[in-house]
Amino acid sequence: MTETVTRPTVEQIREVIQRVEDPELRLSILDLGLVYGVDIDEDGLVTVALTLTTPACPVGPMLQGQIYHLVTQMEGVEDIEVNLVWDPPWDPKTMASEEIKLQLGIW
Repeated sequence: MTETVTRPTVEQIREVIQRVEDPELRLSILDLGLVYGVDIDEDGLVTVALTLTTPACPVGPMLQGQIYHLVTQMEGVEDIEVNLVWDPPWDPKTMASEEIKLQLGIW
């Protein structure tokens, strides 16, 4: 008999990623608009497309590690790839949530 594995939804994965903060801004990377995409396939492989506030941002490996650590602890996740992407370039005016724009003084 084959055991059915329950996979998390993209929304559940995004809820976990919501806990990861940019250490300089102390704001969620999800709310900042730094997470461009989240996907999970039928084999439990999660793929996250992540950008940084600037290409020279020194916290990229730390953010990737935090995402990896949190998501791999979710039931049904077999592995995760956290890919850094640069296109489109991050722009807080168009990519950050309204709440974050207010906190950063962007309007």
